[in-house]
Amino acid sequence: MEIGAVVAAGVAVLVGAGLQRVAGMGLGLVAAPVLTVLLGASVGVLVSNVAAIATALLVLRALRDRVDWRRVGTILPLMLVGSLLGALTVREADSAWLDVIVGGSVLVALAASALLRRRVRISGRPVAVLTGLAAGFMNTTSGVAAPAWTAYALATRWDHRSFAATMQPLLLVMNTMSVATKLGLGAIPAHATPAWWVWPVLLACVGTGVLLGTVLSRRVPTPVASRIALLVALAGALTALVRGLFTV
Repeated sequence: MEIGAVVAAGVAVLVGAGLQRVAGMGLGLVAAPVLTVLLGASVGVLVSNVAAIATALLVLRALRDRVDWRRVGTILPLMLVGSLLGALTVREADSAWLDVIVGGSVLVALAASALLRRRVRISGRPVAVLTGLAAGFMNTTSGVAAPAWTAYALATRWDHRSFAATMQPLLLVMNTMSVATKLGLGAIPAHATPAWWVWPVLLACVGTGVLLGTVLSRRVPTPVASRIALLVALAGALTALVRGLFTV
């Protein structure tokens, strides 16, 4: 990676980690689209997954008392199945089509969030099953799963404080499985990953972002932070989608 790309990736990771501390999500939304543009779809999502693991660990430590562990136990297996399907897709699809998947999946999820807001209320196990599968698949293929859960939370009127806390163990396990399945299935060649010195730089950005987010969480309303994250994700998703469409 060139120094300029490392700086841009670090800024995206820092902002995403800060937003995740404030709003319960943000790393995947902000960093994944940016990293796919800088590193390519496959490697960019892998780096986003690793950064998301570190972010979820740090945020979970702060919000662990609000986690709905029963809901975690219900939906986690479904997400793991979706992650496996996503890894198979990453192995078979070329980088251009993955760019399309990255941009398109985020845009669809964001559109669903907007349409469901204040219009319908859904419930029941089938909806949770579908959301879990979709979130696992999207996280492995595009590094972004939070929009799917956001749409689900809006439609089911899930209390945001509980939602933000419960997202952390889900994101932790889901991103760990995404990395493990992609590397285990040979979806990401070892020589394609960034140089060793890039990883500690990005992890330092994660820690700094979470620290800043802790300070901001006392001042910035959560709905405002969520809207900012979604707007940034929209811009990144559009960039990745256009890039993929022009190179297919």
